[in-house]
Amino acid sequence: MTALLSLRAGTVLRATAADDSVVLDYEGRFLRRKRLTSRGGVSFLVDLAETVSLDPGDAFQLDDGRLIGVTAAMEPCLRIEGPLPRLAWHIGNRHTPCQIGADHLLIRADHVLEGMLRGLGARVTPTMAAFAPECGAYGHGRTMGHDHGPGFHSH
Repeated sequence: MTALLSLRAGTVLRATAADDSVVLDYEGRFLRRKRLTSRGGVSFLVDLAETVSLDPGDAFQLDDGRLIGVTAAMEPCLRIEGPLPRLAWHIGNRHTPCQIGADHLLIRADHVLEGMLRGLGARVTPTMAAFAPECGAYGHGRTMGHDHGPGFHSH
């Protein structure tokens, strides 16, 4: 195992392949500075210039050149089926992150929203899922449209 904090990650890249990975839930993928340990036991310090919202598939570039990919953790969610445009409007009106599928919506488990959605006629099924909500219209993830600089997310 690598000595604690001897490795640093100051860069995030869009990667198609990585040497190892970390599993982070939705909240854990919003960070600036944090110590993490990869699945393979590599401990490293994430030390970014600003707080970023990471997507599954992004990767931390360690100072030794290795890439540690980001994987979405399974977490409690609600699978929502029914009149999707109307339900999506109500979810969005509450500024709730939402993953959009062809035949369903997915949000993090919330008993208040679950009650509201059932009241609107939705079929709501509690489930465990790798939650990766839709990115913001004005920028990547939860970043509200500010620039990350060269090399950060080429999409």
